[in-house]
Amino acid sequence: MRNESVLVVDDAPDIRSGMAHILQQEGFFVDTASDGQEAIDKLDQRFFDIVLTDLAMPRKDGMEVLKFVTENSPESICIIITGFGTIKGAVEAMRQGAFDYLTKPVKTEEVLIIIEKALEVRQLRRENKTLKQELQSRYGFERIVGSSESMQRVFRLIERVANTDSTVLITGESGTGKELIAHAIHYSSDRRDGPFVPVNCAAIPEELLESELFGHEKGAFTHAIRTRIGRFELANKGTIFLDEIGEMSPSLQVKLLRVLQERKFERVGGVKTIQVDIRILAATNIDLEQAVKEGRFREDLFYRLNVIPINVPPLRERRSDIPLLIAHFMKKFTRNQKSAVRGIENDAMECLLNYEWPGNVRELENIIERMVILANGPKITVKDLPERILESASNLGIHRVQSHIPSLPEDGFSLSSAVQEFEKALIIQALDRTGWVKNRAAKLLKMNRTTLIEKMKKQKLMVPKAKAAGAKKAEKRPKKESVAVS
Repeated sequence: MRNESVLVVDDAPDIRSGMAHILQQEGFFVDTASDGQEAIDKLDQRFFDIVLTDLAMPRKDGMEVLKFVTENSPESICIIITGFGTIKGAVEAMRQGAFDYLTKPVKTEEVLIIIEKALEVRQLRRENKTLKQELQSRYGFERIVGSSESMQRVFRLIERVANTDSTVLITGESGTGKELIAHAIHYSSDRRDGPFVPVNCAAIPEELLESELFGHEKGAFTHAIRTRIGRFELANKGTIFLDEIGEMSPSLQVKLLRVLQERKFERVGGVKTIQVDIRILAATNIDLEQAVKEGRFREDLFYRLNVIPINVPPLRERRSDIPLLIAHFMKKFTRNQKSAVRGIENDAMECLLNYEWPGNVRELENIIERMVILANGPKITVKDLPERILESASNLGIHRVQSHIPSLPEDGFSLSSAVQEFEKALIIQALDRTGWVKNRAAKLLKMNRTTLIEKMKKQKLMVPKAKAAGAKKAEKRPKKESVAVS
């Protein structure tokens, strides 16, 4: 017995019953309708994989059945049955969305072949859709880990600009994830089905970058033995991402300015003007405004690029994201490397939290990968940390963190809960160090006192009775403070 269902629609009882008998013998679930109205009523009640419908029928004809299917059940496949005199109508039905048509008298082999072909095509479409969704997931927001307010602002900005064609300039230090942001913009936009073409302007020699971007004609220069299509042409109907745009030479900046203004260019050595439909995203880790003042970057090009600026914060300015990123990378590398590592010790976590991360997320990812591979036990310990992180921790006087960081189980765990627990542990540590004086603890945590109090309320933290008197005196508050956080 097959899983697919078929609705046979024909006003001729013999054709209707004969078709149903053939399909039932092949294992299909089959239902029938004597006209278009009855078919629409049944389609409104349940889903059919295949709708075999006659074209000319009383009440409502096959075209009306087709229209109902395309509008209300697009996953259903509609195949038209027609007489020789109405083939023109069947062709029109295919333009309107029918998969194919059969002419009367219908042959058994033809019916089965067309149905199998239709089901195969639908399966391919489903697989293609799934692959696109996986691709979007791979390059969309899911790859950008961060719950901090600064990253949430970035996410909100991406959502607002994704479906526009405005040029976006992504700024931030090396390793902050600027290319991930560019991917997220592209795969969240209407251009997601078009190409995403990245170009690292700093990695390509200056003398080759022009040809790389715009292409060249055969014989344009020595070794140009054939015409080459440039990245701008390859990105047509999609997005081009110009990384490290600040490294581009002044002469190329002039040519890029024209592309930004007109979406037109010529290949190197060519005279034909090429028009492209592209969106341009650019990124840099240098201060372009300062480069403009120093004469290293064109002012008009800067303003053309800086239509919508997105600044990606460095990791040291969003430390609350570090536990999430560590959990994300550990899950990734323990799976890829088939490692037995399932967690990280509290002391090691504290050292990672307080390190300055000059290489940002890229540096963190590389360190986690190395530690997952080289760790000697089921948990990463302080001994597994690189020397530079240990030196930084020693300079800060960090010994241990008073919290419990859950190990990473085989089936994963809730990142939000882990972050909440870690936040609670850090707040308790800061309060303990300062004798539960909230002013001092807030300064230690680099936040406002009111913010700390709100977090304490949320975490249901209460000042210990033994600490209450001393804390109240140290706060120098004019009115009596209750033992519970207020």
